[in-house]
Amino acid sequence: MRLRTDIFVSALLRRVFGKGDFAAVEAKGADEAGAVFIRQHFRDGLETLYGPAPQSVFDDETSGERLFEQRLMRAEPDKVREMLERERKFDPDLWIVELEAEDLGDIVPLAGGRENPL
Repeated sequence: MRLRTDIFVSALLRRVFGKGDFAAVEAKGADEAGAVFIRQHFRDGLETLYGPAPQSVFDDETSGERLFEQRLMRAEPDKVREMLERERKFDPDLWIVELEAEDLGDIVPLAGGRENPL
């Protein structure tokens, strides 16, 4: 069973704050099952965008986890904003979480990479 989105986002924010970095919810979606997109802001003004990993990366053991993949890496903010606008047209119940952190470490669970810390 998958963790509710509002609880997942709350835990994500606490982990970021615990590292001494900043995080905020830019757009709140469906509490129970909204998709989560993460904007990572860097000091140089660029952003990395993480989105939900495709269903093809899940198996029986990982079906209840939330895993992410990089959609854009160190891109201009306008490009990230355009991609999120397209996603929002497709799914108006999505969440957008902004993080101001140079290194996410193991905070964002990536598909095929790290174990899910949440």
